[in-house]
Amino acid sequence: MIHKLFIANRGEIALRVIRTARAMGIETVLGASEADAASLPAQLADHVQIVGPGPSSQSYLAIDGVVDAMVKSGCDAVHPGYGFLSENAAFARAVQAAGVRFVGPDTKTLEGMGDKLAARALAVEAGLPVLPGGEAATRADVHARAGQTGYPLLLKAVAGGGGKGMRRVDRAEDLDSALDMAQAEAQAAFGNAAVYVERFVARGRHVEVQLLGDGTQAIHLGTRDCSIQRRFQKLVEEAPAPAMPAEAREGIEQAAVRLARHIGYRGAGTAEFLVDAADFSFYFLELNARIQVEHPVTEAITGVDIVEQQLLVAMGKPLSLTQAMVRPHGHAIEVRINAEDPDADFRPSPGRAVRAAWPAGDGIRVDTHIGIGGEVPPFYDSLMGKLIVHGDTREQAVTRLSDALRSLHIEGLPTTASLHRRIVADPRFIAGGVDTGFLAGLAQ
Repeated sequence: MIHKLFIANRGEIALRVIRTARAMGIETVLGASEADAASLPAQLADHVQIVGPGPSSQSYLAIDGVVDAMVKSGCDAVHPGYGFLSENAAFARAVQAAGVRFVGPDTKTLEGMGDKLAARALAVEAGLPVLPGGEAATRADVHARAGQTGYPLLLKAVAGGGGKGMRRVDRAEDLDSALDMAQAEAQAAFGNAAVYVERFVARGRHVEVQLLGDGTQAIHLGTRDCSIQRRFQKLVEEAPAPAMPAEAREGIEQAAVRLARHIGYRGAGTAEFLVDAADFSFYFLELNARIQVEHPVTEAITGVDIVEQQLLVAMGKPLSLTQAMVRPHGHAIEVRINAEDPDADFRPSPGRAVRAAWPAGDGIRVDTHIGIGGEVPPFYDSLMGKLIVHGDTREQAVTRLSDALRSLHIEGLPTTASLHRRIVADPRFIAGGVDTGFLAGLAQ
């Protein structure tokens, strides 16, 4: 059993974990930075331990400080949420060395999936298709790979994801400058400048599969489409992936489960794929060994509490679900409300929300840590909250999203809500099945 849970994260995901832990009768301790000491998650947790000052490098990313706070609090498990240390094998080892359960995969899986080239190799072992490309240890290797792969191509950070350390290259003469930028960004974000080369698919869709495993068995909870992105950062997610033939969707789901079983995956994870919109061929990209920002759309269509499943598996219990028990219903869409100005190149806009009126009603869920007077500190990701809608059909979900966005009002700082209102009114989005180039063609 887990009796006292340390939450090594902040914002809406910390609040999300607190909610499920409380429902399970688990006492919670929030590891908060000084900047988050008065946040809504800090107010709702049973206890708070300060892990350091505002900057994440001195708090949420400081392994020694987080582990020290965890030990002082007397917790018997730690939930890392997403981002920060959630996929850090060194952190997981430190947690386990302190005699505390890590709510996530084992360190071998974290190491294998954290290195994108190692993950690619494991996927090939499991029989999954991957894009042409591969390792490029030196500048000469990058040029050689580019010659084999052709243009356009992507340079991608070996040690990370989330769009950091990633550059699209359309011409050979741009390769060196793009490589310099990708390596510099990868070094800054992950402490590792290594990159690899992958073919770029012009009309690609980003489709992923939610997985659950207990180390022996693994199942999927269906697909999500995350194709609406800005600089490889997701803005809109929906489940299931729309406008996809059943055969293609099932093929991706089965491939994801095959990989999870091959590596003995434990906990919640997400296998991500690039789908060619022209013929629905698909290629493995990565496996995120943690809970995803977009997990609520899967919860909406399946009725499964993914955080609860994570905690149960961490307690050593076998999966409580079989594949036959997973029966998705309807359609769900999530939009991320960020403190950014979409009309000023998405400039981050930290500050105070002097008004925060979030929508409510049938088929509407809001995961947020921001209320009236809520602060968006300058140190972290600008995510204020997630607006999730669910309907019996995609058409109903789109209508509910449009209505909900009209009733969403946040004042005091600009947000991406205005962008989402344009997205939901676009005929291409209404039809469904857009690719990753959608945002470039969105009317202002």
